[in-house]
Formats: sequence, structure tokens, C-alpha cells
Amino acid sequence: MENTNNQNEEMTLDDAARVKVLSPGMMVFKRFIRNKLAIVGIIIIVFMFLFSFVGGLICPYSQSQVFYTTEKILKDYAGATAIDQYQIQQKDGVELPSDIFSKTLIATSTGKYVFESRKGDLMGIGNVGEGVYVIYSLEQVKMLLKKNAAYDAAVAAGENFFTDGDKTYLFQDSGAATPDVYEATELAVAAMKSFTGYAKDTKFSYEFYRGALVAEADGEKSFEADGKTYTVEGDVILDGDTEYAFISDQNFNAANSGVFISPAYKHAAMDAVEAGQSSFVFADENGEDVEYVIENKNGQYTFRKYQETRVIDTYARPSAAHWVGTDANGMDLLARLMYGGRISLLIGFVVIFIEVFIGMIMGGIAGFFGGWVDNLLMRFVDVVYCIPTMPLYLILGSIMDYYQASATTRIYMLCIIMAVIGWVGIARIVRGQILSLREQEFMVAAEATGISTYRRIFKHLIPNVVPQLIVFASMGLGDVILAEATLSFLGLGIKYPAASWGSIINAVNDSYVMSNYVFVWLPAGLFILLTVLAFNFIGDGLRDAFDPKMKR
Repeated sequence: MENTNNQNEEMTLDDAARVKVLSPGMMVFKRFIRNKLAIVGIIIIVFMFLFSFVGGLICPYSQSQVFYTTEKILKDYAGATAIDQYQIQQKDGVELPSDIFSKTLIATSTGKYVFESRKGDLMGIGNVGEGVYVIYSLEQVKMLLKKNAAYDAAVAAGENFFTDGDKTYLFQDSGAATPDVYEATELAVAAMKSFTGYAKDTKFSYEFYRGALVAEADGEKSFEADGKTYTVEGDVILDGDTEYAFISDQNFNAANSGVFISPAYKHAAMDAVEAGQSSFVFADENGEDVEYVIENKNGQYTFRKYQETRVIDTYARPSAAHWVGTDANGMDLLARLMYGGRISLLIGFVVIFIEVFIGMIMGGIAGFFGGWVDNLLMRFVDVVYCIPTMPLYLILGSIMDYYQASATTRIYMLCIIMAVIGWVGIARIVRGQILSLREQEFMVAAEATGISTYRRIFKHLIPNVVPQLIVFASMGLGDVILAEATLSFLGLGIKYPAASWGSIINAVNDSYVMSNYVFVWLPAGLFILLTVLAFNFIGDGLRDAFDPKMKR
């Protein structure tokens, strides 16, 4: 009966009978799984790996895919300015000098209607109506003006030209007894007016252009041009009963090429401007009323309307299409978190692997041989340990920016740089452990049996340091991920369009984004926090599991 009770007693992990049937690895495993925080850490890390590597395969979006949306934005439609330069219409086949605009403006303002162009050609202008001038090429002639009825009529009318027979003459008072006379050949007409046809493809002949300007300036009701009679009603010219052209002293320009600003729109816009309105309504080509906003900047009018525009969907709130929303570049944040997790976790494991590999070799050799070898390697460790990491990162980041290194190259370089600087701590731990182990009996026996130095270091000493290396590596993973996040946050790590958790939370550089778009940076910050915390939990669990004195 007593034996039965003893058999029914539940044995604990520390019972001698139980220990005898468990391997060292099983003992470590049993101790590890009894640590609840370590299990929580394992669950978090498994989730992070599934989220980053499997989630990226399932997610329909890539990390650099840009999304767009349609919004109504107030955009420029047209602009209008008062015409303060002469608009010159030349006859077919005539080529005017490049300085004709400035010369015409000077001549009309000074009253000196005869001038030389930049090429030395003698030219002049004649006033054929209020604000309307004809440009001539001139050739000076000798002519008696006394008792010339055409000349007398021109002087009486205040004009500086007259027609005699089939020729036109221009005269200029030079202060002499008789004015200088020039035979004039008409080249072009100039006025501070613009013409717009009611039909989009309307083209005006020189004869129409000149006749319309003169008729409008002199207040005439009609004029002849191109074998037709046109009617003038204010600033509108009719071809029969059809509106044909519109004369304006405002120069209209469409904000986008290919847009036709109709005369009716110009009428409505200028009526609204003259009435002091801030907006007006005008029907578009589909007959729908559209409101136009008027902005005046020093006499330059801009007419704007709301237009549906395809824009980048920046800072979109979480929705069914984007579970976490979008960032400043219109990219899906969930996809970038997944792909960013790959980079952060990959850098963490690669850097730790390289650190452990270098530290194990350097520390193992220093601890085993001791003496001058140990002294030399430890001084080298001290030199590496004293390297200022942040200035080095800044220099290398600038170099990679200068050479426009790709995102993949940056990842490799970041891994190498962080590993080359971070292995010194592991080397010191390995050296310290081997210094204490090399004097123990099993090493004396190994030396006595003639085992080679290589096998004594890597087959007998290093395996006894592995538990400490595993603990150090698991806890160091979090530090590496945190360091990568810091560098990416500072712009020294992973560059756009590649993502890492650190580069994602770089958005908090903008205080407005930090306070108004929490969903942009909070998930990445939370993932970094959980991952680092999980590796620390695992490291604590492994440390407790490898400690033979732990009795729980």
C-alpha cells in the first residue's frame, strides 16, 4: 500500500529520479516552457514572422504601390489681364522686325511716327482710328504739299497720312518749313485689342481684322471685308444674324492647353468683374451651371472652378480597402508594415549571426592562447569598441546618398556596418568563459590525448559557451532591430521606396502628422516595441533555462 502511494506521488522536475531520465536538452526545454513570459515572447515572434513573410505573400498590394483617389479641387480655369501691349496683325507674307512692338509703343507715346527698326529699315505708323494704328514701311520722297487737297484734309482731321491716287503718303513735321513726306506701304495693323471667334476654329483675315478694329474704334455700325458686310454691335461682330467675333481689351488665357475660352464666357466673366462680384455662374458645354471663383491680384484676374482631379490618396483613414490607411506617399500602410517587418527582422538576425560568428572566433582564440595573443586581440577589441558609431553612420549614409545606392545595397551595407561594430561584446564574453574553462579537468584530458588545438577550441570549449551565446544573441536581436529603426528614422538606414519599421515611423518628424494621423506611425512603433520586448522575454527565459541552479 505504501509503495502504491509513493508511485502515485507526482515527481517534480528537480527530483533526482526524474533528472536521471531527462537529457540536458530536454531539461533546458522543460525549464524554458515553464517560463510564461518566454512563451509569450515566442508567440509574438512567430506572429511577427508570419505577418511579415507570409502576410506579404497574401497581401494584394506591394510596398511601393501608390493609390489614387478622385477629389474636387479648386483649380485655375482661365486668367485675364488688361492688354497693355499692342497686338499686331500683319498682312500675309509680311515679316516684321523683332523690335516692332517696342518701337510702336514708343512712337504712339512720343508722337514721333517715323522710326528706324533694329535692322535699319525706315518705318512709320498712321492713326486710322482711336487706338488703332497701321504700320508702314517708308521711302522718303520729294513732294509739293501746297494746294494738295488730300494733305489739307489729313491735317484738318489730325491725321499724319493721306492717299493720293492709289498711293499712300505719310508725313512727319521735322521742324522744317515743309514736313518730310514718305511713300508708305501698309504692312500691319496694331491695337490693344484681342479677337475671339465664336467658333473654336475661326481664323480672321487681315482685311477683317483691320476693318473690325477701325469700325469698332470709330463707332461705325458695319464694315466690308472679304466680300461680306459685317455688323458691329458694341464689342460683338455679327455675320448676318450669327455672332461671329468678339473684341475685348482683356487678354484671356486658358489654364490648360486645348481649352477654348468662348466669347460668351468672356462676357460673363468681365461683367462679373465690373460688378465687383467674387464669383459667377456660367453653363458649361453640357449645359450644367458651374460656379467660378474670381481672384484679383494687382489687376490680374484668375477664374477658378472645382474640378474632379485624380490625386494621390495621402493619409487615407483606415477603411475596408486599406485596413491601416495610407501614408504620405499614398502607399498602403499594412503592406509596408509587412514588407518592413521582413527588413527589420532580416537585419536583426543577419547582424546577430555575423556578430556571433566574429565574436566567437576572436574571443575563442584570445581566451585559449592567452598571453600576447590575448593581449593583442583585446587591444583590437578596445579600438573597435571606441569607434564613434553615430558619426560613422552619418559618414557612410552620406557616401551612399552621394552614390545613390539602391535599397538592397543599403540593407547589405547596414548589416555589415552594424555587425563589424557590434561583435566586440560577444568576443569579451567568449574570452571570459574560455579563460575559466580551459583550466578544467576535461580540457587537461583533451590535451593529454593529443587532440588538436582546433578541435579543443571549437569542439570542446565553444560548445560550452553556446548557452551564453544563445542568451546574448536572443537579447541582442532586440537591440539590433531598435538600432536599425533609429537609423532609418534618422534617414541613415533604409531609403524610399523600400520600407522598414523605422522608416515608417519617420513620419513623426512632422508634428502635425504625429498628432493628427496617429495610424501612420503607431502600428510600426507598436511592432518595434513588441518585437524587442519579445526577444528580451525569450532571452530571459533561455538564461533561466540554461542556469542549472534554477529550481522552479
